[in-house]
Amino acid sequence: MKNSERFLSAFNRITFTLRKIIKVKEHMPFYRLVDLAKKKSPLVKKYEDDLRSFADLRNAIVHYRVSENFIIAEPHIQVVERIEYIDQLLARPSLVGQVFRKNVVTFQTNDSLKEVLDIIQERKYTQFPVYEGRDFQGLITTVGITNWLADIANHKILVYEMPTLRDILNYEKKRVNYRFISRYLTVYHAKEIYKESVERGKRYDALLITEHGKPHQKLIGIITPLDLMKVH
Repeated sequence: MKNSERFLSAFNRITFTLRKIIKVKEHMPFYRLVDLAKKKSPLVKKYEDDLRSFADLRNAIVHYRVSENFIIAEPHIQVVERIEYIDQLLARPSLVGQVFRKNVVTFQTNDSLKEVLDIIQERKYTQFPVYEGRDFQGLITTVGITNWLADIANHKILVYEMPTLRDILNYEKKRVNYRFISRYLTVYHAKEIYKESVERGKRYDALLITEHGKPHQKLIGIITPLDLMKVH
């Protein structure tokens, strides 16, 4: 198969995917599809420049075809591989439930802070979901623990026993430091959520994954800022 044939096949598949993203049936210019789809898909937004360049090349191939067997703009193999790569990403984007699914270590409000400190020492974790029974109560972080220590030091309070996690949660209350997301969300959508939280000045310490993004559902994964930094 010629490079131009592979290119046009991938371009047509991308067009179909863009139409699915914005749920449109009638014909629409490719540039318009990109404009609308990028508002719904972080992936389209990320590769917008590539998609527009592909449209220009597609037009050159189709409208300036000299004959059935002669293409005036035969794409380079690197361009073909690039459009096929983006086609695959758009058609089957990675979902957070696939990439970040794991057994999450959770705690109860009446657990001792020592249990969390042990996990920090052993596994280097920095985010700890806390429940009361099955009801989610909040996310404890090393920042909250540090705030508790600072309060103790400032008031020169002698601590004779470790506080419970309910006590530590009081030092996280003012911080909306988490968000629940559905396992069906794309990895790139999750990255966009985190990026927007940073731009608003309220960075999430963790994105918590459940079936449909509901707090009462079983926690099946967690995404930290470090995890998202590894997503390209």
